[in-house]
This record gives sequence, C-alpha cells and structure tokens, in this order.
Amino acid sequence: MTSDSDDALSWDGDDGVPPKAPAPKGSDRAVSAPRGEAPDDAALPDGWNAVGRGSEAVGRVDTDGTVAMPAEQEASHLSTAMLLTLGVVGGVYLLYSIGWVVGGLRLKPLANLIVDDAMYVPWFVFAVAAPALWFLTVWVLTRAKAAWIRIGLLLLGVVLLVPWPFVTVGVIGS
Repeated sequence: MTSDSDDALSWDGDDGVPPKAPAPKGSDRAVSAPRGEAPDDAALPDGWNAVGRGSEAVGRVDTDGTVAMPAEQEASHLSTAMLLTLGVVGGVYLLYSIGWVVGGLRLKPLANLIVDDAMYVPWFVFAVAAPALWFLTVWVLTRAKAAWIRIGLLLLGVVLLVPWPFVTVGVIGS
C-alpha cells in the first residue's frame, strides 16, 4: 500500500514509460521520444513554436500535410547587431543621396559652362540613385555569404559614394 503523498505523484497504470505523441499526418505510426527531447520526425502546425531542449529538431507541418524539418526551412533571421548595422549604413546612404541632390544642384551652374544638360542630367540622376543601388546590390548578392562580407561591402560603399559636390561646394550660396 502506498501513502497519499506517493499517490499524488503518479497515476494508476503509470509504469514510467513516456506517452506516445500523435503521428504526423500521412503516417501510420506514433512518434515517441525520451522525456525532454524532441523526436526526430516531430512536427508542429503553423503558428505553434517549440521551446526548450530539443526544440531545434522540431519541424513544421505544411498545408499539404508534409513535414518540413529545420534543415529544410529557410533561415531568414538577422542578428540584432546586423540589423543595427544595416539601419545605420542605410541611413548614411540616404544622407548620401540627399547630399548628391544638394551638391549636384549647387554644382549645376558651374557644370553648364563645360557640359550640356543632356550630359549632366543622366549622370546627376545616376549619382543620386547610386547609394540606393549599391545597398540593394550588396543586399541581394550577399544573401548566402558571411556577415562580414556584407558589412565590408557596405562600408566600402560608404567610402566610395561620398557626395563630393556637397563636400566641396556645400550649401553655402554664391
């Protein structure tokens, strides 16, 4: 006979074997795993998140009933440091575009002495768009590369795309 305190810790028929999880859709067997670990082919429906030990081994059930394991899932998470760096560099590029607009418009009367508007305007537009184009190009071409490559190329753009007409002429009028 057991005491009341022992009865509170077990159920009738509890023999220490962990319960079996329901089988994923399309499977004819149940999945079981040691206590505290996720089974190899366990899956959660959309909207559910696995937490704790073994949660990285839990897959997702797609709408067609197939199970997508973590190795097959797309990794699209950026670290906080990377997001902060992208925001700062993106802000610098935005300021560079504004600098190209202001500096280019201030330089236009002087440039018209040497070149015609038909030559000046397309290059002016390209100069204004260059920081955004650089950022977008680096973002697309370095998606599968290491983070230091992306940061290095973005910082290279910070050095190369300085709006020199704004730096040299500035906003002081003549």
